[in-house]
Amino acid sequence: MARFRYRMQSILNIKYQLETQAKLEVGRAQMRLQEEEEKQQTLFDRKEAYFEEGRRMREKSVSVTDLRDNRNALLVMDELITVQQFEVMRAAEALELARAKLTEIMQERKMHEKLKEKALLQFLEDEKKAEAKIVDELTSYTYGQRGKENEDGSGSNEYGDGTAH
Repeated sequence: MARFRYRMQSILNIKYQLETQAKLEVGRAQMRLQEEEEKQQTLFDRKEAYFEEGRRMREKSVSVTDLRDNRNALLVMDELITVQQFEVMRAAEALELARAKLTEIMQERKMHEKLKEKALLQFLEDEKKAEAKIVDELTSYTYGQRGKENEDGSGSNEYGDGTAH
């Protein structure tokens, strides 16, 4: 029996490599998103701490400059949070792009795997037909040889072994 070789195996191998790279990229994008979300949470926590500090200052008699500094810190934190929200959004978009790319690459790989499977089935069918043809030729040859032996009068019976039953 001949050996099956998929003629586009090198392309399928490249698809496997591209899929692996895309999975790594999705992982990196997820990690980046998680880091950006953690930064954002840290900023929210800092803002909450400044807010609590301001509340405590207002309960006590504190200087106006301290209250103004606290208010400025809260405003800066609002700006930082806005910028960080933008970074989180960008990281989420990058993750979605990476996922979409991975999905596309996986679909291409699956398509090539189906083509390989169809090629294998066709190969097996062709092999089966070739084997059946060989068996038919052997059967025809054997039947033809027995017919010649019977015509020659070699005394063999229908079983071709020369014995009488």
